[in-house]
Amino acid sequence: MEDACEAAGSGHGYRHFAVPYYSQWGSPEWVANIVEARADPCDDPGWRRSGFARPDDYRFWAQRLCGLTCLESALDYWGVAHAPRADLLQAALRHGVYRVREDGGVDGLIYRPFAAWVEAEFGVRVQVMTDEPIEASAARLNEDTLVIVSVSPEIRYPDRPSARQGGHLILLHGRGEGGVWFHNPSGVAPYQANAWLPCATVARFHARRGMALSKPR
Repeated sequence: MEDACEAAGSGHGYRHFAVPYYSQWGSPEWVANIVEARADPCDDPGWRRSGFARPDDYRFWAQRLCGLTCLESALDYWGVAHAPRADLLQAALRHGVYRVREDGGVDGLIYRPFAAWVEAEFGVRVQVMTDEPIEASAARLNEDTLVIVSVSPEIRYPDRPSARQGGHLILLHGRGEGGVWFHNPSGVAPYQANAWLPCATVARFHARRGMALSKPR
């Protein structure tokens, strides 16, 4: 896909257009049912699109794959070939990007193993950010770079109070007008695809960490 982007206002604004949006579940229109009504994710007819063969595997992992979903959006935007999400997960597990604990929980997405894996596998350059405000992370956006940032999943309802920061990943693809444009893999419309929020609002959910992904040369 040819990059479609716009620079605006003396370097203060920058936006990529036509970055594909994907839900971390099978179908974007099912997200509200899953996160609000606790619907079974496998009631969504599109649940197999991610490449999972077993319903229990899909139910367990789909809620945890926001980071891989952001990666898919970036890879497809840049025209980089990749396996289905279930196969990406297996590769990520082999490289220590996710770690399944003895208690059945999962640690991840872990940034530095992720960076090493995607650089080796796809040629995507990754810069890990720590203790950085949302404005500084958004400033990293340029014609070659998209940005993944850690926020609370509560950002899907930005008008509600936030109880924490971090625990979920979204993909920034634009900045301007005092805010950022983003894709939220677990978002609910109108804060799902190509959503915009002021930086001050995002900061309430933001964990001040993330990764800048730059397309292969």
